Amino acid sequence: MAECGRGRRSGGGLLKRARHMEMNSFFDTVYPADALEFCPHHNASDVFVCGTYYLDTAASQGPVQKRTGQCLVFQVEQDKKFHKIQTIQLPAVPDMKWCHGTSRDAPLLAIADSEGHVSLHQWQESRLQSHSSLSCASSDILCLSLDWSNRRNTSADASLVVSLSNGSLCLLRMDDQGSASGLRAIETWAAHDFEPWIAAWDYWDASIIYSGGDDLKLKMWDTRQGFLQPSLTNKRFEAGVTSIQSHPHAEHTLAVGSYDNTVRIFDKRKLLAPMTQIDVGGGAWRVKWHPLPTRKDDLLVACMHDGFKIVQHASLAYGVDWSFAPTDANKETLVASCSFYDHALHLWSA
Repeated sequence: MAECGRGRRSGGGLLKRARHMEMNSFFDTVYPADALEFCPHHNASDVFVCGTYYLDTAASQGPVQKRTGQCLVFQVEQDKKFHKIQTIQLPAVPDMKWCHGTSRDAPLLAIADSEGHVSLHQWQESRLQSHSSLSCASSDILCLSLDWSNRRNTSADASLVVSLSNGSLCLLRMDDQGSASGLRAIETWAAHDFEPWIAAWDYWDASIIYSGGDDLKLKMWDTRQGFLQPSLTNKRFEAGVTSIQSHPHAEHTLAVGSYDNTVRIFDKRKLLAPMTQIDVGGGAWRVKWHPLPTRKDDLLVACMHDGFKIVQHASLAYGVDWSFAPTDANKETLVASCSFYDHALHLWSA
């Protein structure tokens, strides 16, 4: 996506690209789909996962709501079709992220669920194998989002930040990366007055965490200074902050999505005022920078009621991701998207 503002192209380039998308395949996830992630590892770049979220009203009792879901595992074929290779039964899955480990590490997926758990699953023998699980909160608290700290520095010790529906954030670390010891909780702190929909690392500085929530605030936390108060708070939003991603190829750039139908691009050194902002026509539930430095201006946005800003969709657009697989000669990249009410999963080229 091209930036707009002083000396920059308008956001129209993003919409123009959407009209040239080519759909390759479709899958009905049955349950509403809300999270999607391609594996970044070279030996499994043809694998992606989709998380589903179903509120079972029949099984819910009074204020206790029963949520169930799955992690669906897919593999892309040579002709850019795809097929499901595995189903993992779980509580509802609000978010998932692959760890960007070294080429020596087995791919590792972290899953946030609706009963306060983060579980790790390792890719072995062409399947996801259960690795370990940690309870971040009581079973009536949802883990809403999570992010790994080592997107750029893949050899560094891996940490996770998790946002919880009670307004807290939780910092987790691997006891010994790749071992069976799994995760341990380092700190949990009150971060937002309402649901923090998103928590994300600064990929260039593993001491910095960003969070945003339904209290209309974007916050920055410095792990070296403790968590009694944020290092900075931006209160200049008209609706809840829903999505944040640090740019993997531009050190000071941060994309922030909101329910107010706007994606804001910040220079993290001036976090109170965006460099530019783009009206994307729907609440920006997920923002994903392109994984290749040659396409560092491209941003993929899942815009809930207004579809994907690469794909136009009628249902709530929730999950979207770029493939990390090498691109063809024409430089197109595979894109997968999933949507909520019509539980539709698509594979596209862009």
